[in-house]
Amino acid sequence: MKLLYRTIALLIAGVLSTAAFAAPTSAIELKSQGVAHDALFAIAFDGANGIAAGAPGKIMSSKDSGESWTADEKFPTPLAMLGVDIKGERAIAVGQMGAICVRTTRSGWTKVASGSTERLMNVAFNRRGLAVAVGAFGTVLKSSDYGNSWTPVMVDFKPFLGADQVDQGIQPHFSAVSVGDDGVITIAGEFSLILRSADAGASWTALHKGEPAIFALELRADGVGYAVGQDGLILRSSDGGANWAQMSNASKANLLGVRSAGSRAVASAMHDMLTSTDDGHTWKNLTAPDVQAGWYSGVGVTGNRFMTVGFTGRIVQVNASP
Repeated sequence: MKLLYRTIALLIAGVLSTAAFAAPTSAIELKSQGVAHDALFAIAFDGANGIAAGAPGKIMSSKDSGESWTADEKFPTPLAMLGVDIKGERAIAVGQMGAICVRTTRSGWTKVASGSTERLMNVAFNRRGLAVAVGAFGTVLKSSDYGNSWTPVMVDFKPFLGADQVDQGIQPHFSAVSVGDDGVITIAGEFSLILRSADAGASWTALHKGEPAIFALELRADGVGYAVGQDGLILRSSDGGANWAQMSNASKANLLGVRSAGSRAVASAMHDMLTSTDDGHTWKNLTAPDVQAGWYSGVGVTGNRFMTVGFTGRIVQVNASP
């Protein structure tokens, strides 16, 4: 079993070295950059509105499809935020020590009680207010009011991992989550587990299981889905996530984020980045100095633009050729 949770922990701790890099290439267009310890881990868009989150207290927002970014100086916690989602003016950010902060249409960010002290890696919510946050040691939290209040979701892992492993205390870390407009919840993490609930977390079905950890998940309205993770893992679905096929690629990097738009897709990584122009059937390495020497985490899409975030607080546009 390969557990890559420590990889994310290293990124959070900021121990990866950074250096000065040459001017952006045509493949990478720099939109914003901080200092050495200003790492960003997550990015999300709803239309032209974007949120990027990362190092302690660092939240950035954009109203022009990522062309310009402004720091929120009044974020209510000094803890690092590792996952973020946005719908309209509403946004939810989650992170270390169970921290959850919400933004409503009428006010700025507010820290709310999560009931957990576990590291929360990601969050997603739909326009009806159903929100789900996932994280360390099998943590799954649910909200029905746009993130203002939360309850734990208890998942029985024995049907998926076996009684022996669960009885030994093994609880998989979850790094990815999707919440459909129909209320269907999909989560993914270690052991290549992809689990789905159609009843708000009361019961779960396994859609996939393997060995590498999954770090990021995307499910599109047209039924196409991607899951990426450890050792260059890329899974693709064409039926809304019910079935998954592993795609081949030349990278063994740990893939940390993925998003697609039409036939184009981008997967971010440590010391690598992959792009596809045929709806994820084939992938190629993106060559740029800061890609091979640094790391990027979350990926967002706004219109036909791909944006990713990573080391030194960098927010860049990725030009995946049509």
